[in-house]
Parts: sequence; C-alpha cells; structure tokens
Amino acid sequence: MAAVAKIAKGFMNLFETGGNTFLGWMKGIVPVVLMLMVLMNTIISLLGEERVTKIAKASSKNPFTRYLILPFLAAFMLGNPMSFTLGRFLPEYYKPSYFASLAQFCHTSNGIFPHINPGELFVYLGIAQGIEKLGLNTMDLAIRYMLVGILMNFIGGWVTDFTTAYVCKQQNIMLSKQPKVTAE
Repeated sequence: MAAVAKIAKGFMNLFETGGNTFLGWMKGIVPVVLMLMVLMNTIISLLGEERVTKIAKASSKNPFTRYLILPFLAAFMLGNPMSFTLGRFLPEYYKPSYFASLAQFCHTSNGIFPHINPGELFVYLGIAQGIEKLGLNTMDLAIRYMLVGILMNFIGGWVTDFTTAYVCKQQNIMLSKQPKVTAE
C-alpha cells in the first residue's frame, strides 16, 4: 500500500510542479508575449496590410531577401503559424525553400522574440534554465541562438532551392519562378 501511495503522491507532485510552472509563465512570459503581439498588430495596422504585402512581394526577388529578410519580417510581425502565409507571394519554385527557412526561424528566434512561437518556448526555456544555473546570461544565449539560426536558416533555404531543382529535374516538372499573386 505504501508503494501505491508513493506513486500517487509522485503523480500529483508532477501536476503541482506543472501548475507552478504555468503560474510562473502567467506572471512572466505570457504578459510579455501578449504585449509583443499587440505591438506587432499595431505596426501592421499603422503600415497597412497593402504595404506589408508589397514588402513580401519585393522580398521574393533574391535569396538574401527571400531567406533572411522575408522570414524575419513574417515571423516577427505574424508569428507562427501565420507567418507562412507570406509565402503565397513567392513563385511556386521558391515556396519549399521559404518554408524550410521560416520553419527554422520560428524556433531560433524564440529567446529574443517569444511572441513568434510561444507554443515551443519551452524548448528555449529549458536550455535557458540550465544556462541560468551556470550563472550565465540568458540574453547572450538568445542572441547567439538567433544569429546562428539566421545563418543556418538562410543556408537551409538556399540548399532547398537546389533540392527543388534536383527533384524538378528528376520528376520532369517545371515550377514557375514568376510570382502569380491573386487577390484572396
């Protein structure tokens, strides 16, 4: 009976720990994420959706803007998963590469911009907790994580361009490199 009671106590302790963690987030990270979301929606409202659309179209012209600037702007302003919608302005040929770059960016920028992907913030926070226990600065970690991420996201997007070319050739498919944006 003592073993069953010990297991039950451990089981309840798991939920108590989860509840305490949740309350900590409600006092710390949740208000920050909420305020960042309000700021981003305000910026989009002030700029106008049409201008944001023009920025996305202009970004499709070369690999640096496609896999560095557009993913950053999309993730920063729209967050995950809405940021993927800006890919609609890209030609079909570049959509897989944009997705590859953006999907990674939504993770690697979480330390500095938690509003981008709050659903996966626990990964960064778990690593940051270890850094804090070592007495190190978590902002240094967040900046390094983002800088390495930006470089690797760009490389990932560009490599996916080559992969797309290979698959198109292998499957004898021609994907357009011209943007075809239609009003939705």
